[in-house]
Amino acid sequence: MPGSYDALLVVSFGGPEGPDDVIPFLENVLRGKNVPRERMLAVAAHYEHFGGVSPLNAQNRALIAALRAEFAAHGIRLPIYWGNRNWHPLLPDALAAMVGDGVKKALGFFTSAYSSYSSCRQYREDIGQAQAVVGQQAPQVDKLRAFFNHPGFIAPMIERVEDALDPIAPADRRSAHIVYTAHSIPQSMADHCDYAVQLAEAARLVSAGLNVERYSVAYQSRSGPPQQPWLGPDICDELRAIAADGATRDVVIVPIGFLSDHIEILYDLDIEARAVAQELSLNVVRATTVGSHPRFIGMVRELVTERLCGAPRLALGSMEPSRDECPADCCLYPTAGRPGKA
Repeated sequence: MPGSYDALLVVSFGGPEGPDDVIPFLENVLRGKNVPRERMLAVAAHYEHFGGVSPLNAQNRALIAALRAEFAAHGIRLPIYWGNRNWHPLLPDALAAMVGDGVKKALGFFTSAYSSYSSCRQYREDIGQAQAVVGQQAPQVDKLRAFFNHPGFIAPMIERVEDALDPIAPADRRSAHIVYTAHSIPQSMADHCDYAVQLAEAARLVSAGLNVERYSVAYQSRSGPPQQPWLGPDICDELRAIAADGATRDVVIVPIGFLSDHIEILYDLDIEARAVAQELSLNVVRATTVGSHPRFIGMVRELVTERLCGAPRLALGSMEPSRDECPADCCLYPTAGRPGKA
């Protein structure tokens, strides 16, 4: 039902903004997880390629600036706050600032289009922990729904893929293979959420909008121990399969699982996957993410007006719009399925 809200809280992952931030940031990310320090240092080395700076925080600032302009243009008088899980500005600081400004009830925009433990439920847990830190005056935060099938997400992704296809010779575009990528998650996490189903539907909707049939979904950025099953195939394995098939030498990689071109895209796709493609003599181009595309910014406004005044709940395809309220068992990640847990 429509409700009254005082603010919008943008909730994101966070990223280092200088070399001295990298190790403390990764320690925050991995706290409580059974990940060897050697693996953490290997990931830290990825940031060295980019001066120890993740683009994510700057991209979130651009997103928030665009949202403020969009809200102002449409008469939505909600201040926008920003809190991260792993790096400054952290969620407890954001909620404390909201308390200081008299905010009692806010909507939460999570920077992920999909439902899973790490992209939804864990953020809700993070907000709960931040509320406990801030105390009884901490504002209520109601998350906006997942938007994997919202036309304001699909249409910009279609445009991004069309832009990526431009460098490919017109005669070869029809036979190009499109690979949609997303962050891999443990199979035990995937078994308790709709992440893979939603990704498949988003890929189908974009492909239908492009009128293409040669496409697949692959995963990237796996970080778990080798003995633990994760969603696959890995993007590099998918490139090898495409090369072995021999039907095309042109591949468009579309990071549909992400909203911003951050380190996991810049390193895992633009460096690692591209190196594999060169070994296989594949011509690989990469589409950009939605970022601050005007239609995507308009989509966030539309999600807000759904909750403020009951605006239409838009969705494409056969799947219903996601629920506003997550049930108690939504996106559970059983302790027994986690690395180092029993």
